[in-house]
Amino acid sequence: MKRRYIIGIITIATIFIYGCHSGQQGHDHDHSSSESHEHCDGDGHNHEIAEIAEEHSDEISFTKEQAEAIGLETETVTAGVFTQVIKVSGQIQTPQGDEATVAATSNGIVSFVNPSITEGTAVKAGEALVSISAKNILEGDPVAKAKISYETAQKEFQRAEELVKDKIISVKEYEQIRLRYETAKTVYEAQSANVTANGVKVTSPINGFVKNRLIRQGDYVSVGQAIVTVAQNRRLQLRAEVPENYFKYLKNIGSANFKPAYDDTVYRLSDLNGRLLSFGKTAESESFYIPVTFEFDNVGDIIPGSYTEIYLLSVPLNDVISVPVSAITEEQDLFFVYLQLDEEGYKKQEITPGQSDGKRVAILSGLNAGDKVVTKGVYQVKLAATSSITPEGHSH
Repeated sequence: MKRRYIIGIITIATIFIYGCHSGQQGHDHDHSSSESHEHCDGDGHNHEIAEIAEEHSDEISFTKEQAEAIGLETETVTAGVFTQVIKVSGQIQTPQGDEATVAATSNGIVSFVNPSITEGTAVKAGEALVSISAKNILEGDPVAKAKISYETAQKEFQRAEELVKDKIISVKEYEQIRLRYETAKTVYEAQSANVTANGVKVTSPINGFVKNRLIRQGDYVSVGQAIVTVAQNRRLQLRAEVPENYFKYLKNIGSANFKPAYDDTVYRLSDLNGRLLSFGKTAESESFYIPVTFEFDNVGDIIPGSYTEIYLLSVPLNDVISVPVSAITEEQDLFFVYLQLDEEGYKKQEITPGQSDGKRVAILSGLNAGDKVVTKGVYQVKLAATSSITPEGHSH
């Protein structure tokens, strides 16, 4: 592209010089023809050539083949709807009711069925997570003790049934013996159903993944002690912490975009079946922030508990020029985009950015409707612009 302009400049210069010499030869002896000399004024021609060169000095040459090789993409600038944005931080959380705590059903030493089980491991309902054994503990194996108690109570109850018929024991005494039997039976059946060679197995009540592992391999646990927390991870919550000075804008917030700290992907709640659950009416006692909570479907790669940047979407604004975030580069606190002038010509354009919703940025100045902005391959065009700069003192 630059080669064509250079050739054009050289051609123009040649025509000017040739015309000047021709005029001089035809008027060598006509000193009164000042008009010819005015047309052959070298300074004038140089000035016109300099203007032409200056007009295209900032153009970047990037061939069609190079653009195709990197998958360069452009977008034609148009004015449209852009939503007012409040940028805050927050956290992704698991909703209440979507998780269950797995507790020990017996006293003893814990042994994980899969020793490598950790946070994030997928589990199924009814799947054994740990076994609890008390065989080598002083107080004895509770399962064995429950079995002995049950068998003893059963024999006593069978004997009492005969005695009460013969009125050897009272009905009240018989009912007490029956109660002890039913209690021992319930305890034994509750434990014997999950008895294995390694002890009492404890299973997951729901499908999901291990959110928290609360004990280690070989730890001693008591009945009712939490072992792991299992979350279903179907629906997640997005909790935004909004500074108090934005309180009056909260009533206009309807949705949000967010970008987790571990990922460069910006998610739209509108794409995840998201909805606004609630926003606080007062700031929390321990902070100066007002909570705003959304709920959305987990697409499978969003980690509960992670912190995230949140772009709260408020009032729609009309006739706003915006470009994708990928189109903008920054140099020394100045912001630029690259415009496509023609098939192989590009230009670096300074802009003034406004608000960003994480995916697009509103442009306050520097762009007009109809401009073609590079949105993919910006870095390669930037490198082409840098490599095409001619250092001072090397122009000929």
